[in-house]
Order: sequence, then C-alpha cells, then structure tokens
Amino acid sequence: MTVTDERARLAEPDVSPEALARVTAELAATAPEHDRTGDVPWAGLEAAHRAGLLTATVATRHGGPGLGLVDTARVLVALGEGDPSVALMAANNLNTHQAQAAHPHWPEAAYDDLLRRSQTGPALANAIRAEPELGAPARGGLPKTTARRAAEGWSLSGHKAYATGGEALAYHVVWVVTDEPTPRVGHLLVPADAPGISWIRTWDHLGLRASNTHDVVYDDVLVPAENFVEIPLTDGVYRDPAATAGPGSFGHPALYLGVARAARTAFVTYAQERVPAALGRPIATTERIQSVAGEIEAQIGQAEALLFGTLLRLEAGHDVGPQLSVVKVQIARSVVAAVQAAVAALGNPALSRANPLERHLRDVLCVRIHPPQEDTALLAAGRRVLGQ
Repeated sequence: MTVTDERARLAEPDVSPEALARVTAELAATAPEHDRTGDVPWAGLEAAHRAGLLTATVATRHGGPGLGLVDTARVLVALGEGDPSVALMAANNLNTHQAQAAHPHWPEAAYDDLLRRSQTGPALANAIRAEPELGAPARGGLPKTTARRAAEGWSLSGHKAYATGGEALAYHVVWVVTDEPTPRVGHLLVPADAPGISWIRTWDHLGLRASNTHDVVYDDVLVPAENFVEIPLTDGVYRDPAATAGPGSFGHPALYLGVARAARTAFVTYAQERVPAALGRPIATTERIQSVAGEIEAQIGQAEALLFGTLLRLEAGHDVGPQLSVVKVQIARSVVAAVQAAVAALGNPALSRANPLERHLRDVLCVRIHPPQEDTALLAAGRRVLGQ
C-alpha cells in the first residue's frame, strides 16, 4: 500500500478544539450505557473512526496523517473525556501505528491488511501480553505462550489475560517465546479472524468496563512465518520493553486526564444546580465548594503541564527519557487527586450510580494499572539518582 494510491489514503483528522469537543460529546452520550453493560462500545469507536482519530498516527509514507506526540495526546484527552474505554482502545491502536512509523517492524502484507481494514471501519491492534500465571510482563519473566514452527509458518498456543479490545480487535500482537533450539522472545502478529482463537469473558472490573479486556486462548493458531517480530536482547539479556516508559506510552495518562476533566465538568454542574433548602442558593456560591473547585483545577493544571510540557520537550529533541516513568507517576497522582477531591466534597450524591462522578472515580483509578507502575518507576528512578 503506497501513498500514491488514493484509495490507500486515510482520513485527515480535524484536531481543532471545536472538532475534538464534538467527538467528546458524541462519546459521552453512550458511555454510561456501555459502562453498565460492558459491551464493546461500537458507537464510540465508530465516532472516533469517522473523525479519523483511530489512525491519526499512521505515517505519511503509508497514507496517514502522521500526527505528532502533542496532538496525539490532545486526541486521547478528548476521547478519555467522552468515554475512557474507547480512549484506551484508541491509545493502544495509536501507539501501534506510532511505533510502526518510528521503527518499521510489521511485515508489509500484515500492515497493509491492517490499513485496508482501517479504511472501512474501526480496525484495532493491541499487544496481548499478560498471562494468568505470570501476571504483568513488566514485572519480569517470560511468557508461557509458545510459537512453534509449522509448515505454514508458526503455530501459536497459549492463554493470555487482560487482552484489551477483545473481540473488537483486528490484530493481536501476541507476546510469545519460540520453541527453537535457542528460544527467542518476541511478538507474533495474528489476524483476529484466524481459526483457533477463543475468548473467555473474564472482565468484570471496577473501571473501564467497556474496554472488553477479557482472556483469550490460542489453540494451534497458524500464522505466516514473517509475522514473528523478535525483541532484541540488550547486552545479551532480555529486558521487557514495558518495564520503562517511552514517548508512545503517554497515551494512557492522557486519556485519564480526560477523565479528570469530565469529573470537573460533573462537579461544576452539580454544584451549580444543587440548592439545599437550608442554604437557599447553589452550593457553588459557598467558599467551601469554591475552594474544592480550585483544588481540582490545580491538580488538572499540574497534570496538563506535566503531560504536554514533557511531550513538547520530546518533540524539541530534549533527552528526558530517564524521567518519563516518574512523570507518568505524577500525572497519575494528579488526575486521581482531582477526581477524589470532587467526590469527597459532594459526599453520598457523588457515589450514586445516577451521578457521573461515580463512574469517573472508578475509571480514573485504573490509571495506576498501566506499566511501569508506581513502585517500579520510583525504585528505578531512585537507583538512578543514587548511582546504584
């Protein structure tokens, strides 16, 4: 697929504040229902696809917009403000295309297939890495899921957990170890419609309930030989790429910044509309609520400054790599603090399922899950500072 072929061109997204606000509103209209049912949020995914946001990071040489780090983060903030389950799937997909743009590693046939699917509807790809026994790969260890040599290329067998995107995926990027005499570790690119893939509906979570993050089982799934992408060793040692943050991993904190913004809106709406009989005026007129609103604004402002300031420095060529993991930690702390401040101030009403703040609180707590997690990020930073 080449950019000279007009059919290969992908939609150019409008990332103006007005256009992104319209997408946010469209996603927000269906987010509560998807949260309640846990079904794939197809309406939100379709809205993001129509706006060209799911393929915004496809390289220009592949007919894509080639969106940069800052604008990609703005897109994910907007999606997260509308429906964070949609935003999580979008973040994973945009990161896939962003990585391919920076370091081409997909075989041409597979990537062309993904782009063709992306022209007609949401075509998502995501790394499928965690396993029930191993847990999160960023904590160390090797996968039990195995790629064995077969006449057709590779035969994939194994059981994965927390496969975000679920049955909405077009491609699985499966973390595997080969059964060769000298085993290799890497990712196997698997079309989601390949025979031998089955889903176990295990996702019954506190937040991001519509993200379809179920378990998946691969039973002798045949994949072309060229679809194996080896993860190179560093000084002869395997180090998992998820153990440290990279520029592409900032899509996750960006979407939770969107959740914090949605919580701020919900807080303001409630404070302006709530008129207790004993007070006789909206609680928004009280110094207590005004102070809380200021605290929420301070936390969101801090998260925005950290997120966009860091990405601007990256785009300018500054070496901020060693600090990326702890910056993510601080963004996570800020967005959680913003939503918790809103909930604490309003008490029981904020914890009611009828109030969107209840959903925003559940969703924002999921920011802590994404690797590298707080304890490992702080430990690594401390060791670096102390020269250990």
